[in-house]
Amino acid sequence: MNHIDVHTGRNWAAFADAAPDLAGIVEERFGGFTHHVLATLRKDGSPRTTGLEVRFLRGELWLGMMPDSLKALDLRRDPRFALQANPGSGTEMGGGDVRIGGRAIEVEDPETKARYTREVEPPEPFHLFRTELTEVVRTYVEDDKYLVVQVWKPGEPVRTLKRT
Repeated sequence: MNHIDVHTGRNWAAFADAAPDLAGIVEERFGGFTHHVLATLRKDGSPRTTGLEVRFLRGELWLGMMPDSLKALDLRRDPRFALQANPGSGTEMGGGDVRIGGRAIEVEDPETKARYTREVEPPEPFHLFRTELTEVVRTYVEDDKYLVVQVWKPGEPVRTLKRT
């Protein structure tokens, strides 16, 4: 099991408490589509991107994966990940471009997995990871004029940067 420093990562509920407006937008963006893009690190340190479904349940952001999938093996070896919300069709990207960075911790507890299975009904067997967030970023265009970047990190308020 990977040790997570409580000062570097927060679960979804802690993020939502710290930045409720941003959390609502992020959850809505992820809820708009089924499949998103997960980036993990291969054994040699190079990036791997793959499609993934995510779930927001009981104050956690969950990542479920097929047994022995390469992305699951990557996360077991190095828990760092980046998750990009599906941008959708066209160029509108309603709600903006949304990314989450953090660490994925595999869930071994049978009760937790059973509860997840009852709620989500994933194909079995499967790997289940809960996430500890280290960064949430939303980028969007405001008034067809400004590029706005919102950044949240644990223990810090949301920073908003605006450029023309």
